[in-house]
Amino acid sequence: MKQKKLVSTLMLLAAAFTLQGYTPADEVMTKEDGMVVINTTSLSKDIVGYSDATPLKIYIKKNKVVKVEALKNMETPKYFVKVKNQLLDKWNDLKVTDAQKQKVDVVTGATLSSDAVIKNVQLGLEYYQKHK
Repeated sequence: MKQKKLVSTLMLLAAAFTLQGYTPADEVMTKEDGMVVINTTSLSKDIVGYSDATPLKIYIKKNKVVKVEALKNMETPKYFVKVKNQLLDKWNDLKVTDAQKQKVDVVTGATLSSDAVIKNVQLGLEYYQKHK
């Protein structure tokens, strides 16, 4: 009977955290194929592009950025494709400290989305530096 009560209590706590939008730190920084992956979804809720948040995954291996990948977002696809094609690779192959200092220009025609992506990368790399 005590075990059932414990399970019920744990389920209630899990539901409460879910309803509060709780995101454990281990969902921000994970490991995948020998790389550290920073998911900026919960880090960058307040960073908005043209329409909404522009979350990213930043892949890091041996303290170098391997790639930056856009996650599902509400940006206008026609313009966000410019961001993907012209911006996301600007940090590739840079040491994390150099990537943090990298000056990247926004993409003409997709200024707000570009700015949000740049801020996401900076925030994700900062998180990595603090928690590696």
